[in-house]
Amino acid sequence: MGLTLRLEIRKTMQSAVLILGGLEGKGFPVDISVNPSSLEIKTPESCEMLSLPPEVKLVPSTCRYVQHNAGEGLHIRLKVQAVCDADVVPALKDILKVQKSVTFQCQPCGEYIIREQQFHRVLPLPSENWNSLVEEWCCHPDPFANRSCLPKVNDCFLGDTFFLVNRANVSDPPRETNEKSSVPHSVDANVSNTKGNTKVICKRCKAILGETVSSDAVKYYITEVLILPSGQDYKLISRTQFVESVIVQLLMELSASKSTYRFCVQGQDGKLVLLLWLLNVDTLLVESGTRAGNVTSLFSDNFPAPSTQSLEARNAARVLYSSCTDGGNNELVDKWLNQTGAHTLTFPSNTCLELLLLLSLNNASLPHSLRFMNNWQVAYLKI
Repeated sequence: MGLTLRLEIRKTMQSAVLILGGLEGKGFPVDISVNPSSLEIKTPESCEMLSLPPEVKLVPSTCRYVQHNAGEGLHIRLKVQAVCDADVVPALKDILKVQKSVTFQCQPCGEYIIREQQFHRVLPLPSENWNSLVEEWCCHPDPFANRSCLPKVNDCFLGDTFFLVNRANVSDPPRETNEKSSVPHSVDANVSNTKGNTKVICKRCKAILGETVSSDAVKYYITEVLILPSGQDYKLISRTQFVESVIVQLLMELSASKSTYRFCVQGQDGKLVLLLWLLNVDTLLVESGTRAGNVTSLFSDNFPAPSTQSLEARNAARVLYSSCTDGGNNELVDKWLNQTGAHTLTFPSNTCLELLLLLSLNNASLPHSLRFMNNWQVAYLKI
């Protein structure tokens, strides 16, 4: 097995943990030279060089902690000088406002939902508990009682995980199932007071896209719909990549706007799927090679063999997660919902399971010593 490298950098602290693997099959002694832009590994049989990305510079004199973990390799802590700004992905509301005309398509298959639409108003919906806040702040009867926030023609209302459009703006009337949504009323209190919401599915691939909330309004989830400037061709993106990019952007936006880092992810049916804790978004990862057991590195599909070219640095968000599908952490769930003010995110149930699978595969790609933090599992989402 060839050498493997994993360099996890915290940009704000300019510190890093370097893990060198694949040394077990090499002859001894092993001489490792740490240079600012590369690592040189000499053994009696070979000499290999690993070149780092140009935006990452190691500080060799700061190598203070070296430990060998069986099955993983050498763990080295040191200082780095790293600059790697993530590409700023525009928020959904900015895309809709800036573009003169946009097209909505089903993300899995490309089926058109809305063709060449320019919205006159793009407005954010109030938070999910706005009714209770009005009752606390007002000294007179709630003026908004029994009133819903629904879009008129050429309106687009944005929630945290969905957007609402008027049925008149939809190119073809959505196909609806007869199955009624069982999402708790409080979750979507800012949308509609109706209890007869029905699921909206794609006519081509049968994916659940959203639900109708009234006779005139349709809700689409941001994880199911691709929004493109009119005239731009549909580009097939892997489902995993799309879900990951949408979720990580949503977590970053909510943490910045609402100062919340704990999220309860539930399905469209109201069943809680996982707890998600956003730790930091200043992580920079450099990875190469494969690990024992045929478990690939997190970004292995994007990186060439380390012996031929420089590696690439990728921005990532570090998260903790805990699955709720087995019902084994009810005490923790109750604490999050009632004490910590965790923010609830609702997606189609299949999308929640896709996210859980993505996190689980990501966790399995990590060295074993990095997979857990207390009783939580660790994962990284690419930014």
